[in-house]
Amino acid sequence: MSIMIENINAQTITPAQGKNPRQLYEHQEEAVKRLDAMNKKDGFRTLLVLPTGGGKTLTAAYWLLRNAVDKGRKILWLAHRHLLLEQAAEAFALNAYTDNMVNRTVFNYRIISGMHDKPVHIKKTDNIIIASKDSIVRSLDKLKDWLNGEEIYLVIDEAHHAVAKSYKKIIQYVSEHTKSMKLLGLTATPFRTSEDEKGALKQVFTDDIVYKTDLDTLIKKGILATPVFDEYKTDIQFTEHLGIKALKSIENLDVLPENIVKDITESKERNSIIVNKYFENYEKYGPTIVFALNKNHAIALNALFNEKGKKYGIKSDFIISSVQDMITGITVSNEDNERKIEQYRNGEIQVLINVNILTEGTDLPKTHTVFLTRPTVSTTLMTQMVGRALRGLKAGGTKEAYIVSFVDDWNDKIAWVNPETLTDAEYHEKETALETRNNNLRLIAISKIEEFALMADSAVDTSALDKIAAIERIPLGMYMLSMFECNHQILVYNSTQTAYQSLIKDLPNLMAHYGIEDETIPEGTLEDMTEHCFKSYFDENMIPSCNRNDIEHLLKFYAQKAVEPLFITIDDMDRKKLDVSEIAKKIYDEDMRRSEKNAYIQNLWEEEGSLIPVYYTNPYFFKKLIDLELDKLDGDVEIAAAKPQTEAELRNLEQFPLQKIIELYPKIGLELKENAYTAARNADGCYVCAGCGEIFPTRIYLQVDHIKPMAKGGLTVPDNLQILCRACNMRKGDR
Repeated sequence: MSIMIENINAQTITPAQGKNPRQLYEHQEEAVKRLDAMNKKDGFRTLLVLPTGGGKTLTAAYWLLRNAVDKGRKILWLAHRHLLLEQAAEAFALNAYTDNMVNRTVFNYRIISGMHDKPVHIKKTDNIIIASKDSIVRSLDKLKDWLNGEEIYLVIDEAHHAVAKSYKKIIQYVSEHTKSMKLLGLTATPFRTSEDEKGALKQVFTDDIVYKTDLDTLIKKGILATPVFDEYKTDIQFTEHLGIKALKSIENLDVLPENIVKDITESKERNSIIVNKYFENYEKYGPTIVFALNKNHAIALNALFNEKGKKYGIKSDFIISSVQDMITGITVSNEDNERKIEQYRNGEIQVLINVNILTEGTDLPKTHTVFLTRPTVSTTLMTQMVGRALRGLKAGGTKEAYIVSFVDDWNDKIAWVNPETLTDAEYHEKETALETRNNNLRLIAISKIEEFALMADSAVDTSALDKIAAIERIPLGMYMLSMFECNHQILVYNSTQTAYQSLIKDLPNLMAHYGIEDETIPEGTLEDMTEHCFKSYFDENMIPSCNRNDIEHLLKFYAQKAVEPLFITIDDMDRKKLDVSEIAKKIYDEDMRRSEKNAYIQNLWEEEGSLIPVYYTNPYFFKKLIDLELDKLDGDVEIAAAKPQTEAELRNLEQFPLQKIIELYPKIGLELKENAYTAARNADGCYVCAGCGEIFPTRIYLQVDHIKPMAKGGLTVPDNLQILCRACNMRKGDR
């Protein structure tokens, strides 16, 4: 007898009889009307723009149930995060009512991703496929029979990412294998991208925006609560054992190392700060959801909340995702979670501590406050957490919502998401020129803090940086890299501007020569490409120089987007105002006394509208840099002179090693390399070592080598190149 197991990622839904109790708000109904008008076209490509908390997923699912599912049309819903997939599935399941679906008695959906179902299981009868773009783009052939030349509704969540190669590839495939494709993009911030990306986004969504409203409008209407941000600095440091590997894990995966998690969860001081802040303001904060790191953290906080809550008649409890907790390996049943949620909803519990659980579809209208005790680099996760408190008065919530964050000391090593930036993003198009300039300078300043600190530290040798003119230490601007995993800024100086321009111009050829077609670059290949780019375009002697980490991010960005990144310039006048050498010259020329000098510097710092505190962030750094410039004027610091010009002996390119040719002329060098590997392939497509004759299916253990060594006059030409395995190459070298 076979054992049957439930596949929870493929569900059949039977619509409920009657009217959906969850009715749309005015802005959502208007969006539906606009979509109805757009739907009269045979095909469309449009964007629906609603702010965080505005109900993008609900609006789209509500409309699609009536216009697609009920009429027998198929839906392919794409997103790039697992959480978004589950939210979409829940939206379809919870809003299926016969008042919106008069023809359909049942329908089904299937969730496809690395942690859900697999593309191979897609059936022609599936009504809705909700899939991660990574899983689908790697298995497009599995869609062919499902598409079957029908009319398809293709939805892209977080649609500002649709300029990525994977999305464009999927869109093209669906378009080519359907009778007609109706493309709907959902986003809160459609144009928070570079100018090139804006153009690329408009090429994807050719019918522009079908409907748009903003956060300010929904707050004024009472649909969303006004967010009030409270930030508490714990002054507790967690970076003592934070290495490069851990930093990359946090930056790319939003995963904290276990030792750091342990330090945070077991910090009695930090946990006490969190609990004490609540009870200092419990009347203001009211019903509160606390986002914790893991079960151990929740247990510790829960014990403190309940112990201190006895005095105030306040009770606490915690809920854990039914998905296994990654740190403790413990799960809590859905029944337990639902019971506690109901107690919180009824007011029996005033503080609900939440660990890794999907609460987007849960109705908790009385939530007045969220406590953010779990730092994150994920904007999506931060949006989920903040959104739990944003239900306004008209939606049965509150007029104001408190977003309380606890900020630890990470020595500026990690760009944690600041909850305030989520609402700032909604006002992006309303920014004044002054606000835009100051925000850009503030981003640059964050990246400059480490440099300022080093220059201010007498124990660190920064003589090379000290010698260049102060204006050369002020960036010309920065490249803004917006990626799925994170955002990154690259500061560009006079010393590196030309090199970056050349590298970006050559990126298409570089990707082609390295065979990068996917959006991700294998780690080993990324290291090779980064090193190659640094040696080919930059120079260790550039001051300021290029950071290899910046090149790595640039390569990752281009692999995803295949467009030039946005470059934000600093106005020449602004650069001059920030030039500490000009400030020092005035002090020097006027022979200011110490008190006059201090008063002058203080006035510059405090002057209304001054860029100086925005950029230098700390008055101590600012004064230290002025003192350095005064030392230069006194002759105590040598100022770098122009470099001598040199002219090298001319030699034939073939006399250089292959790696040097690749660095100097990538197209020629990489073609030589590819031809060498091609010549080493046998009839089965495998590679044969010219030394031992061993056959290899991949290049991993192989290297290009000269038959006649260059030390003996050998040239880097096709007839003198061979492929050896590492062992043979080492033996050959030993001889």
